Amino acid sequence: MAEIRLENVRKEFGEVVAVKDISLTIHDREFMVLLGPSGCGKSTLLRCIAGLEQVNNGRILIDGEDVTQLPPRKRGISMVFQSYAVFPHMTVFENIAFGLRMQKKPDAEIRQRVQSSAELLHIEELLDRYPAQLSGGQRQRVAVARAIAVQAKVLLMDEPLSNLDALLRLEMRAELKRLLDELQATVIYVTHDQVEALSMGDRIAVMRNGEILQCDSPIAVYNNPAAHFIGSFIGNPPMNFLTARVLDGKTAVSVHETTIPLPPSIASQLKANTELWLGIRAENIEALSQTAPDTIPAKVLVVEPLGSHNLLTVQVGNELLKVNTHADAKFSPGQAIWLRFAADKIRWLDKLTGQSLI
Repeated sequence: MAEIRLENVRKEFGEVVAVKDISLTIHDREFMVLLGPSGCGKSTLLRCIAGLEQVNNGRILIDGEDVTQLPPRKRGISMVFQSYAVFPHMTVFENIAFGLRMQKKPDAEIRQRVQSSAELLHIEELLDRYPAQLSGGQRQRVAVARAIAVQAKVLLMDEPLSNLDALLRLEMRAELKRLLDELQATVIYVTHDQVEALSMGDRIAVMRNGEILQCDSPIAVYNNPAAHFIGSFIGNPPMNFLTARVLDGKTAVSVHETTIPLPPSIASQLKANTELWLGIRAENIEALSQTAPDTIPAKVLVVEPLGSHNLLTVQVGNELLKVNTHADAKFSPGQAIWLRFAADKIRWLDKLTGQSLI
């Protein structure tokens, strides 16, 4: 078992509160992603779990044991950093074996674990080389192999792919996902890349200003963002948001003079003339070249052909939206179009607080 429980964890640097009283449970063998923009506190929280930063308040428990005051070496964790952090004067074999030698493991066991870890990362033919003789991707594999060789209960990863180019990052992401599925380890993975988060995590904890705004499965975070910030941060393109005004009967809203029904479940929470955010993903908007009932008029500003589809930037009143269309759809800049939203994909948020109403 390797369950991690955070209880009101707080970390301050002088007057700056980097982590604000966070409580979170990471289940045994779960892949948890801490996602957020730079400076949101995700790496600081990871370093608190690792013992590299001492918390100002709260507790950290691993398998029910309070490790808040324990040094890193006694927490049963292993860590992969953003920088490769491999020892340049050691061979790949010795780099991978380093943690095992610190644990004073027998030579035979060290050889077996190094070989096994290297095979998992497909670097067994590189064991006699030095880091200077390796590519960036190979060095990152060495760092991961070193982390898994010690067979720690918890694996912490701090943006391990951010230094790689786009193609290599895609390849390593798939390899890491396969590897960690095989290891069945408890993993906490820090990233600012929402594609990594969506494709790899069992759950995503979205952070901002030292707080967790939402923690849920990738599909739930993508489809049902709990706040305006989450919808605008996750997705490529991010979720569109339009201003909507509640009509007198509170059963519908007006969006640029088009009436859109409100779900009965939220109508009772609202007052007439209240402004809401209507959130809708680009793939849930249908673009029509002719007017039709219950559509919103718009004007095409930009057409971006992306191979599998086209991405339109359109103007609705003074607001801009992103719309996905088929690759063979014929739209051009300056063209008048009409938009139809998939009713079951609309998300409603309070415009004042930015919080979801559902």
